[in-house]
Amino acid sequence: MGKTNPGRFFEDYAVGDVIRHAVPRTVAEGERALYHALYPARHALYSSDEFAANCGLEGAPLDDLIAFHVVFGKTVPDVSLNAVANLGYAQGRWLKPVYPGDTLRSESQVIGVKQNSNGKSGVVYVRTRGFNQVDEIVLDYVRWVMVRKRDFDAPAPETVIPDLAPVVAATDLVIPEGLTFDDYDFGLAGEPHRLGDYEIGEKIDHVDGVTIEEAEHMIATRLWQNTAKVHFDATFREDGQRLIYGGHVISMARALSFNGLANAQMIVALNGGAHANPCFAGDTVKAWSEVLDKVETGVPGVGAIRLRLVATKQGAAEFAYKGEDGKYAPEVLLDLDYWALMPI
Repeated sequence: MGKTNPGRFFEDYAVGDVIRHAVPRTVAEGERALYHALYPARHALYSSDEFAANCGLEGAPLDDLIAFHVVFGKTVPDVSLNAVANLGYAQGRWLKPVYPGDTLRSESQVIGVKQNSNGKSGVVYVRTRGFNQVDEIVLDYVRWVMVRKRDFDAPAPETVIPDLAPVVAATDLVIPEGLTFDDYDFGLAGEPHRLGDYEIGEKIDHVDGVTIEEAEHMIATRLWQNTAKVHFDATFREDGQRLIYGGHVISMARALSFNGLANAQMIVALNGGAHANPCFAGDTVKAWSEVLDKVETGVPGVGAIRLRLVATKQGAAEFAYKGEDGKYAPEVLLDLDYWALMPI
């Protein structure tokens, strides 16, 4: 028997399979430092223990997307090592803040499969949960990924497409224990805008742009242990280009959104998301947001704002993301729908 792991192919998945992903990881301040080196992340709650303590927390948690990247990265050898592309997300919730010293592990359940019409690949749906060292769930989300077949002649499985809610209900958002924005320091946060200053339907151009570099992307994929072949191996794709990890684009767009949404502090839910078009080294990422909803949470001073975050490349037309045919414009890289906590 061979000792190496070639990764799973489409025909290796069956609905109901539970996969315990290998190698738990203890995260520390190093992950925060590297995250802030890779992305221009500036949200105060993740940057300052004093700011976080003033908001009722024990200290500054690690950025929510650090937890996402670590939990996601654990799944790659079992879910997307032979992926063509990661396609989308739904029903994501951050349930516990992650602090330096926490140890994270991941577990996934296959909840859907659908072979593509070309017979060469299929789409696999998984629900992934990230656990900390005391088996508390810190993150729970669904994603779907297109995976190559090993044997093109293998029979197609029965199609199962999970029924996924389009939005995480505001009543299902989990507010971290102790969090309060009653004494929130807007000056230190960087902007004066609170929940009441945003209107549903409002669109915000985040102004800045960042050109993606090959080297930084490779640091990121190694840091998050995302070893999918499309990100690591330039010979894996016919065009000879390594595909930029979609999470890299998510983090870059989220960081860019600070300019205009500095007080959208903690991400608490991921309603949906699509990597609309591939991103390659040399592309310049810009971002804009649309306010989709806003609610009060019942926690002192804490509101929740629902945002559509759109990342584009090469200075695409402002606020445009789909054509008349309903398809994403070729300049659009990311369409992400999420809830974040903001002072009222």
